Amino acid sequence: MAYLAPSEFVAKMVDAGESKVFMSTRDTVIRAYMAGAILALAAAFAVTINVQTGQPLAGAILFPVGFCLLYLLGFDLLTGVFTLTPLALIDKRPGVTIGGVLRNWGLVFVGNFAGALTVALFMAIIFTFGFDTEPNAVGKAIGHIGEGRTVGYAAHGAAGMLTLFIRGVLCNWMVSTGVVAAIMSTSVSGKIMAMWMPIMLFFYMGFEHSIVNMFLFPSGLMLGGKFSIMDYMIWNEIPTVVGNLVGGLTFVGLTLYSTH
Repeated sequence: MAYLAPSEFVAKMVDAGESKVFMSTRDTVIRAYMAGAILALAAAFAVTINVQTGQPLAGAILFPVGFCLLYLLGFDLLTGVFTLTPLALIDKRPGVTIGGVLRNWGLVFVGNFAGALTVALFMAIIFTFGFDTEPNAVGKAIGHIGEGRTVGYAAHGAAGMLTLFIRGVLCNWMVSTGVVAAIMSTSVSGKIMAMWMPIMLFFYMGFEHSIVNMFLFPSGLMLGGKFSIMDYMIWNEIPTVVGNLVGGLTFVGLTLYSTH
């Protein structure tokens, strides 16, 4: 595993953030769409493993395959650009503005959501034979996940919202560590090994990832989950996005940039 020193990979983090700010709208959306779709497939894969084996650890161990694939292919998740693009602004790279950073975040959010929603529809069709039968065991499990992680939080009021936010923070602390881990190695095997560990950790711990949730909750609604779109947005997606932003930027981007 060819390893870059922290000062070297932090410089590459800033370079990556700068390139994403200046990326064309077409390329940004395409790459975000594919990232959302691949991560959604990995989430469906992990839930299927959990249901069929009864071993959540097995699903967590194998879920990172999707994350590794999408980053090796050069696609972008919202959680990653939350960490990288602000560094180019802080580093005062020429032409990088707050507007450019926000534009990138908005386009990646739309692309990720569209990709995850596409896979949510495809998997809902598979789990119900084209909506002709009741969902199979995996489909029912996804519906229950949506209920527990929306109305389940809502039942606890402010304490539930705090718990949701902290899970979002911890999630992108780990996910963005995976993004940086891919940068710190120059070999494919090294990138995969370094990405695998933090992604496995976040998934098994049940932390909240905004793009994974873009698959789980829309598919849960299609599969009969007893929660509403408003429940999903207020009691999961929006707080998760905010938590992901705080976690990735604070505990990964800013800490590495400030010290290296």
